[in-house]
Amino acid sequence: MSSSSKTILVVDDYPLILERLRILLLEMEEVDEVLAAGSYSHSLEILQQRTPDLALLDIHLPDRNGLYILEYIKACHPGVGVIMMSNHYHSTYRDLCKEKGADYFVDKSNDFEKLPELISSFFAGTR
Repeated sequence: MSSSSKTILVVDDYPLILERLRILLLEMEEVDEVLAAGSYSHSLEILQQRTPDLALLDIHLPDRNGLYILEYIKACHPGVGVIMMSNHYHSTYRDLCKEKGADYFVDKSNDFEKLPELISSFFAGTR
């Protein structure tokens, strides 16, 4: 693993989305490892043991809203980048995520395929 290899945490309660993102992200040159969680509680277990370089967080989770994970990451791992994702792209969500420290907000319905380019630009420092 080279020093430029990155680890990404993906949190989404839909297994097909998790798998699709895992495959998409592991195809990227910069990404070495993808950690996956299907819930708020599982994501906290991972974050207590590992610090990813970037987190992709769904807003709607079964046990707690993804905004709480965003707050946890920014409080405990402030250097970790965060991309919030939702099928419900509404300016209220986008603004709230930005206010809480998210680097980006992605509409999963329309911008899913743009994630590799967005992540590459994030790692290149062009946010």
